[in-house]
Amino acid sequence: MNAPTETALGLTESRSPGGRILKAVTYLLVLIVFAGPLLALLVSAFSQVKDPTQLSVIPSGATLDNFRIAFDQGVLAYLLNSFFVVGFGLLLQVAVSVLAGYALARKVFPGMTLVLVAILATLMLPEEILALPLSVILSDLPVVHFNLIGTLAGMIVPLGAWGFSILVMTEFMKDVPRELEEAARIDGAGDLRIFAQIILPMCKPALGVIGVFGFTMIWDQYLLPLLVSTDSSSYTLPLALRTLRIDPAVTPGVVMAASLLALLPSVIVFLFFQRSFVHGLSSGALKG
Repeated sequence: MNAPTETALGLTESRSPGGRILKAVTYLLVLIVFAGPLLALLVSAFSQVKDPTQLSVIPSGATLDNFRIAFDQGVLAYLLNSFFVVGFGLLLQVAVSVLAGYALARKVFPGMTLVLVAILATLMLPEEILALPLSVILSDLPVVHFNLIGTLAGMIVPLGAWGFSILVMTEFMKDVPRELEEAARIDGAGDLRIFAQIILPMCKPALGVIGVFGFTMIWDQYLLPLLVSTDSSSYTLPLALRTLRIDPAVTPGVVMAASLLALLPSVIVFLFFQRSFVHGLSSGALKG
């Protein structure tokens, strides 16, 4: 009855009381390590916290004053700036990714390998290396000569092309059967119709993946808003958290409340697109 059973990794799992206790303790430790900080954040956001070293996972003195003070400090305006940047930035990023992915996956043109290498190279460069040339370009946009420093547009335009999203869409579109495209061309369909009615609908799992990852990447941006912003009116919420943290008049509970507001959108987006996200990852794993 207490004989060990084999797990998926080929290890043995003991069913004895000692083994079950050890497993329960292990699960509890993992839960504390991963969920403990999030629970402390949630509890502290609704508690009167005066000392950052006294954060607790046990609720005490529930209050909404932290959120009221956070709104008085302009957190709502920073939150709206973040939503504006992530909304238009993600829309631009998805549009560029699907169009670039279609060109790289379904077309053949000179220098295609160099383009793929260049896109892959952008994923290997730290943001700090790109900070200086990016600030120079945004201060005098090539061809049109616009100065985007100090504007929300300056935070949106650089986010339009992300190598990760382009590569994900390219790999998914490569797996769409060529026979479907050829049959559509026989029926008189052009490139635009094939792209919109055949290729793109079959890549919905990939759209879920790049949507979730893209939202998280844009929402968590810190260096880009730091380079572009010239005053607090254009701050996004991640950048504003730094200002709140170093303000001696702001208590740790207020910072926790603002941090909770910064965390919630990413969680909501993941839960909303969870099915498409998991389907996209599993499809990619099976294709790999």
